[in-house]
Amino acid sequence: MEPFSREKIVTGVKKACQGRPVTDSDLAQLAQRVEETIRATGAAQVEANDIGLAILTPLRELDEVAYLRFASVYQGFDSLDDFEAAIALLRVDHASAAEPAN
Repeated sequence: MEPFSREKIVTGVKKACQGRPVTDSDLAQLAQRVEETIRATGAAQVEANDIGLAILTPLRELDEVAYLRFASVYQGFDSLDDFEAAIALLRVDHASAAEPAN
């Protein structure tokens, strides 16, 4: 384990965001959200895996292509099926978000 570093979050996510319409400010906000999520757990030390999990949701909200890139490395996608499953989940989220509230 090592200390939490916003810079490491930004550096790691920046690679996934290459060529995407994501600004340095967007990345700084994402890193802040991840830090807030981690701090909310109250744990003195955090596993790298937990940090990776904390990155996935805000990154998906920021840019879905960058999310797929990051998830493919972080979650070890091995095949097209892994990408298809992740894309299917994104589509389900889009469909449920588009449904009118009752």
